[in-house]
Amino acid sequence: MLVKLLTRYLSRYRALLAGVLLFQFIAAIASLFLPRLNADIIDKGVATGDTNFIWTTGSFMLAISLGQIIASVVATYFAARAAMSVGRDIRLDVYGKVSGFSEREVSKFGPGSLITRNTNDVQQVQMLAMMGATMLVSAPLLAIGGIVMALQQDVGLSWLIAVAVPLLLIIVALIISRMVPLFRSFQIKLDAVNRVLREQLTGVRVVRAFVREEIEEERFRGANTDIMVVGRKVGSLFVLMFPVAMLVLNVTVVGVIWFGGIQVDQGGVEIGTLFAFMQYVGQILMGVLMATFMTIMIPRAAVSAERIGEVLASESTLTRPENPISVFSEPGTVQFDGVEFTYPGAESPVIKGISFGAARGETVAIVGSTGAGKTTLVSLLPRLFDVTGGEVRVGGVDVRQADLDHLWKRIGLVPQRPFLFSGTIASNLRFGREEATDEELWAALDIAQGRDFVEKMDKQLDAVIAQGGTNVSGGQRQRLAIARAIVHQPDILIFDDSFSALDLTTDARLRQALWRELPDTTKIVVAQRVSTITEADRIVVLEDGRMVGLGTHEELLKDSETYREIVQSQLGVEA
Repeated sequence: MLVKLLTRYLSRYRALLAGVLLFQFIAAIASLFLPRLNADIIDKGVATGDTNFIWTTGSFMLAISLGQIIASVVATYFAARAAMSVGRDIRLDVYGKVSGFSEREVSKFGPGSLITRNTNDVQQVQMLAMMGATMLVSAPLLAIGGIVMALQQDVGLSWLIAVAVPLLLIIVALIISRMVPLFRSFQIKLDAVNRVLREQLTGVRVVRAFVREEIEEERFRGANTDIMVVGRKVGSLFVLMFPVAMLVLNVTVVGVIWFGGIQVDQGGVEIGTLFAFMQYVGQILMGVLMATFMTIMIPRAAVSAERIGEVLASESTLTRPENPISVFSEPGTVQFDGVEFTYPGAESPVIKGISFGAARGETVAIVGSTGAGKTTLVSLLPRLFDVTGGEVRVGGVDVRQADLDHLWKRIGLVPQRPFLFSGTIASNLRFGREEATDEELWAALDIAQGRDFVEKMDKQLDAVIAQGGTNVSGGQRQRLAIARAIVHQPDILIFDDSFSALDLTTDARLRQALWRELPDTTKIVVAQRVSTITEADRIVVLEDGRMVGLGTHEELLKDSETYREIVQSQLGVEA
């Protein structure tokens, strides 16, 4: 998967890669040429006392060294440009894929894991691309070229290279084989830490309300300890690798000095040649070490690439139709025909046999006990899920055949747990329609009964909103979410228990304003509070995923025992 991923994204930057290859080649050739010049200075300059030769060759060496530095810097720049661009492209593609996921795919991976895959995992692949590009030419050239140049200097000492290189490769292979499963485990443990931390930060109020600080702290400590244990094992292997590699390098250099010194003493080898051979041995083993460093990064990057590939290869269950319908012949209408939905892996459907409709401008309420399937039912309208049976039509078009962008423009959803984005009140209200004027924002706030508290805030519409809307109350958050949906100007408004945090007076004023100011907008209202839906044109009563009642408030009081029980439990027998 790693090779496939890098090939796919690096191919877009062939020009940069060509520059990397060219300048790395120049830098490597320069590195290989320097020891020979150094040998000539010793044998032909120092040994003979030829000062002019020393100055001339030394100046040439200095020029080559300068060229090597420049080539290395340019190659590194090109490699960094390519690697950072690859990281950016992968992140964009992962984000694009995830943003098209349905609730089903998000739940499958988990939000924490998806964040890790688009940050830490991409960083691992990006780092490998960076290091791979910089070492792609230099490592093999230094190793192979060093062997060739060393043999030209002295064949008699080549047996030291024949022993050192395979020994180093065997040691590296043994260590790397132990690292691969540890890297995979490390990424899983990292997901766990992110998941626990995200849950605790998001649910901090619940944690404190139930005095679970110590328990949650212990839970995080456990996840943190797990990743520490794996990280310590990986670190131990890292610590082991480089000292062993340096031991092989130093023993080889000692061998060269020992056996080479004997040859020098016997007159078989010149002192400059011995120094050059030592430098080439260093370059050979340095090339192997560079390759070793790459092999250390490969296992972790491979695991990360595999996890990224899982996301990119996942297909959303919300597939876009081949010939999407963008024209809705009956704007504002809603129709459920024999609708059934079953969650993946569930033995029985959550909702089954649901059939009802809403004409333009009508208000349809949905009530039922907790777990009856109310939220699941309304989630089928904007295609957050796809029905597993039956058909859902919006504006006369099956939502599975509708152009998703056009469908979503016609629906305004206020979820059970409204979410506000970091920014300002204005930026949140304009989330669905950026061109909305300040007058339209205030009009929406009037309907949502939010003008009073917004006017009291510093900077009013420009007041800062923290991520998730944590700096406003639950009721204020709900009203801002309702105003945001109104600014969107949809044909259909869906309120999924969106008045629960409002007091009865504010609830009543808000509903009256909705009915008065938006008479042509269809309203689908999920509610637990009966007083919220008594004036609805139709009320759908759900029980255990089945529709057990349909009619007005008065009709259901007469005909539906389930609805009567709900009303009596809230309003008393007199109702």
